[in-house]
Amino acid sequence: MLFTNKEKGNFAKDPAVIKWKEKYYLYYTIKYEPDRPGEWERIGIGIAVSDDLEHWEQKGELPLLYPYEERGIGAPGAMIHNGQIHLFYQTYGNGAKDAICHATSMDGINFERNPENPVYHPTAEWSCGRAIDADVCLFNGKLFLYVATRDAEMKCQIVCGAWAEPDSDFGKDAWHEIKPLMLEPTLSWEQECIEAPATLVYDNKVYLFYGGAYNCKPQQIGCAVSEDGMQFTRIFEDPFLTNGKEGEWNSCESGHPYVFEDDGTYYLFYQGSADMGKTFYLSKREFIFENGIPKLK
Repeated sequence: MLFTNKEKGNFAKDPAVIKWKEKYYLYYTIKYEPDRPGEWERIGIGIAVSDDLEHWEQKGELPLLYPYEERGIGAPGAMIHNGQIHLFYQTYGNGAKDAICHATSMDGINFERNPENPVYHPTAEWSCGRAIDADVCLFNGKLFLYVATRDAEMKCQIVCGAWAEPDSDFGKDAWHEIKPLMLEPTLSWEQECIEAPATLVYDNKVYLFYGGAYNCKPQQIGCAVSEDGMQFTRIFEDPFLTNGKEGEWNSCESGHPYVFEDDGTYYLFYQGSADMGKTFYLSKREFIFENGIPKLK
């Protein structure tokens, strides 16, 4: 699989995949070209559909409908819960004020926004208050929301989170912030950034894959694990998935992971670039677990 949006300048980032009514849905970030010189560059969310996880057909976009979306939306996280598709996504272009929004759908294409959007951003003193790159999972009777934020100086990207009752409306008052940060960059290859948390519940643990280093620095993918969904320990000192070699499609990065389980088969979706982020493509790798350790096939 190697997918991009040709109509949007070969640009597709930040994948999220679900299976709904025997079809696979891919939600991802697209880029809108400015209408006029000097106009703000906006991003949006594209939708593609597949029968086999290999061949994808464009099916539309989420329209930018509300004032909080006018500069763009992106980096979706998706899950099926209580008979609906739930999409958690970020606002864009607002610096420290970017936050997480929520929407639901019954057909995978048309989404109803949560009337309380944006529904979440961190308030801890160590954080600037920004929230991007949402992912969610059900664990130990709670719905955990994981996001990337930055420190108070807006320099270092960090993963933090919150939780809500699974039967809540996921509005602003539903979230209980987990005050301690969960992961911050400490390894040399992570540089100043850990972002794009991608979670999988396996063997009563939460496995969190993440992008280390900012885009095309190069960004590579790491993995950590938690027994309570809040305190994470790295499994590897080195990247779980590295960027490609010179001349390959992902030579500048293998980043922004998303984990998808399909009838016992595990896939790591991710983005790559070979031209320092001018274009982005999406691909996937299958992986297995050996004694609790993920291993690429």
